[in-house]
Amino acid sequence: MRKTNVMIKKEWMAYFYTPIAPLFLIIFLVLSSALTFYVGGFYEREIADLEPFFQFHPWIYLFLVPAIGMRLWSEEYRSGSAELLLTLPLSTWEVVLGKYLAALGLIGLGLLLSFPIWITVNVLGDPDNGVILGAYLGSLLMAGAFLAISAAISATTSNQVVAFIGSCAICFVFLMSGMPLVLDPVGQIFPQSWVDVISQMSFLVHYSAMARGILDLKSLVYFLGLIGVLLTGNWAMIELRKAS
Repeated sequence: MRKTNVMIKKEWMAYFYTPIAPLFLIIFLVLSSALTFYVGGFYEREIADLEPFFQFHPWIYLFLVPAIGMRLWSEEYRSGSAELLLTLPLSTWEVVLGKYLAALGLIGLGLLLSFPIWITVNVLGDPDNGVILGAYLGSLLMAGAFLAISAAISATTSNQVVAFIGSCAICFVFLMSGMPLVLDPVGQIFPQSWVDVISQMSFLVHYSAMARGILDLKSLVYFLGLIGVLLTGNWAMIELRKAS
């Protein structure tokens, strides 16, 4: 773990020595606040909870997380530093995990800095803070799944634009797979068992329960399992590049 921490520190220095971290944090906080108070009808609802805040997270992450994840490997390939990076006394898995955790930490910092909204609902009413904490956890897990997709796609190309577009497209598929817009046509062609499987692949299906503070074991396993599979794929792609 000590070597992984070295990788995390290196990535964090890169984020904060460039405009990446400030831009991400500002855009995330401004977008989430504006959508909560002006689009989500925070005051009009007259309910002391953060449902309007969390309901927009999937759509904010759809673009912001790939913008963070697209550079994880594509930038290393483009600059030629990937070869140097992989010659360091770190295993491929330690590099992959370090890069991922550093980026996830940046997203987590964005969530942490949204605490004034949490304080606001406590000032205005008496919310169930356990539910809110569960929703924060669900949001971080979903962001982690978005990031794992983006990291895996970034590992396949040296072009950041291609990595960004590919990540957004795949993340969008995972979001929409549980929507009637997708499930209704599928149900007309395939049996119901197929429809159920596709529905359970949707981020929205699992996140919606967690956003209400329901920490369903199935959803936890889904997000953590998906992240594990994608990071393993990320590792395998780097290993193939090393061998070629």
